[in-house]
Amino acid sequence: MVFSLDPFKYKKYTGYTQGLVFSLRCVGHLHRTEDRTMAGSDRGCRLSCLNEWESPDYEPSLPVSEKSNPLTRNIDRASANHIVRMLQACDAQMFQEETGNTYQKPLSELVVETLLEVSKRVEIILKDPHDSLVVLSGCGTSGCIAFLIASSFNRKLQEQNHSMLYSYIIAGGDRALLSSQEAPEDDAEQGRCTLKKVRDEILHQLQYLTDFCLSYGLFFNLQTCEGKTRVLFIGISCGLSAPFVAGQLDFCLQHPEVYTPVLVGFNPSHQTRDEPIPGCTFTFHSVVQRMKELTKCQKAFLINPAVGPEAISGSSRMKGGSITKILLEVILSAAHAATFCNTPITHRGILQHMKAYKQSVDITYAQNEGIARLLEAAGQSLRCGGRVCYLGWGSLAVMGLIDAKECNTTFGADREDVRGFIRGGYTELNNNEGSLMSLGPEFCIAHEDFLHLILPSVSDQDMVLLIYTHSDNLSEVEKLASKVTERTSNLHAFYHEVDGDTTAAAHQDEINKLCSSSVKITWPSSSWSVHMQWELSTKFLLNAVSTGAHILKGKIYHNHMIDLQVTNSKLYGRAMCLLQKLSGRPHSQCSEALLKAIYQVDKLTEDIILSDISTHTHIAKNRTKVVPLALVSLLAGCCLAEAESHLEQQSIVRDAVEACLP
Repeated sequence: MVFSLDPFKYKKYTGYTQGLVFSLRCVGHLHRTEDRTMAGSDRGCRLSCLNEWESPDYEPSLPVSEKSNPLTRNIDRASANHIVRMLQACDAQMFQEETGNTYQKPLSELVVETLLEVSKRVEIILKDPHDSLVVLSGCGTSGCIAFLIASSFNRKLQEQNHSMLYSYIIAGGDRALLSSQEAPEDDAEQGRCTLKKVRDEILHQLQYLTDFCLSYGLFFNLQTCEGKTRVLFIGISCGLSAPFVAGQLDFCLQHPEVYTPVLVGFNPSHQTRDEPIPGCTFTFHSVVQRMKELTKCQKAFLINPAVGPEAISGSSRMKGGSITKILLEVILSAAHAATFCNTPITHRGILQHMKAYKQSVDITYAQNEGIARLLEAAGQSLRCGGRVCYLGWGSLAVMGLIDAKECNTTFGADREDVRGFIRGGYTELNNNEGSLMSLGPEFCIAHEDFLHLILPSVSDQDMVLLIYTHSDNLSEVEKLASKVTERTSNLHAFYHEVDGDTTAAAHQDEINKLCSSSVKITWPSSSWSVHMQWELSTKFLLNAVSTGAHILKGKIYHNHMIDLQVTNSKLYGRAMCLLQKLSGRPHSQCSEALLKAIYQVDKLTEDIILSDISTHTHIAKNRTKVVPLALVSLLAGCCLAEAESHLEQQSIVRDAVEACLP
């Protein structure tokens, strides 16, 4: 079934792109027709579901980043092909133009103007770099994107024989690049200290320069440099909620002579988290209010367009991570073009660059049948107790590492379920802390580690996905593919090429013969930004594969991450909202059920009741199926042992929950 709208008559609903019109057309495919009959009233409802989330009456108690997306209400029952179409429709929402409704969008004039001003600040630093730094910071996926962007643009500076200016901070340190570290997100003081450490390192370098100059009889005034030290701090918190980032922003506001704070997130400012932060006199909301005052004189900047709810509610690793990458690359690319190519930073140029990213959505999802095959293969592996392994090259491998590590918290997956590996290991990753292999096997990330530690136990139940471009060494790709096929036939490939480039055709033909399926993404040109497009395209595909695979495994209920890990205050709050929404029970009952599931008791003690959320989340990090246990006990009115029995009888969490529904 296909719905089509007149783009002029319904302009306020369709917004900007042809991709959104396509989104409306594919909405008619959103459910499996084999087990649902579509009512006439439902058809009419779907015509406006793209913008339904913007209504003040739609899930009014939740911020945009936590709302459920009307486009994916029944994604848990969709086929692989329909899952991909739903994800395409959700990703297309990033490029909607402002419709005059409640929220500003990434293409809104005010957002573009703010991107322009921040880009000009970066340009100033690039042209006078000796006492300056750009720091990008975040938690989880946001911190990983900060790492990716800082690494990418430092490489571009090296190509220009320019000193490296970009630094990244991720809550939990570099181990958070490879495994979920949710608890540090709640630590505002740790955020503050890590940012202060960056500043201290700058001053240490200046002191070294002073001593060096003095030893050669040269004059160098440290105090003059210290007074001029400039740090453009870009804090990323998709939900405007992470205390770690709030602590850093507060530190910036206390030292305006050094820091210019920029906040990137995807909720309107009135939806900023306003809960007390342990050990602090401020909340994230109060920090944002102080920043809003300073935006009037451009001493702080707030970039917070709404991109619509995530396909899986609250899963900011998806659209949140994608739009973060787009916004930061637009800012830094414009600044680099102005500095090294004398291309002025203009409103029109920023807007065109933003719109250019839409082709990543269009070109990637043009291969939706191939993506669906990968999704189906990954889902089959997970359902059979197998693994999904990404073997990647360059920055595309980094996208694989990021996607894999987020599956644990999002889906309650085992850390071995989805793994990423990168050619060259930590040498290629080039992270601040270097090799982390001493932390355990999950931090062994090189292709050699895969060959020695993983491949000997690989079988046809395990899916292996090669991720590369035609600018990589395809002879090397072919050799690795050949080794994998000695253990399994469940090998697949995903690669990028530029239209008309046939230099690697022979090698690619051999790789295709070794693989069960291959997805080729062909790009129209090899412009300077094409590699960024490859990265974003790879992110879309890997998000689709891992999300879809866990949907097929039954880890999603409607479009909610029912088996999430309750390991920080944000996730604790999300778990509470889920229990209330899905059970229809009052807050007090849901709170009691959640605590019982966390502490594995049928009766709460006074000590448990009086403990704070940080204590609860500390205990919960060692628990599995916390939310499913709590929900089943609520719905069935049973004790934990009976709830656990329900879950054991139904290997799919979704089915266990539905078996308890009246």
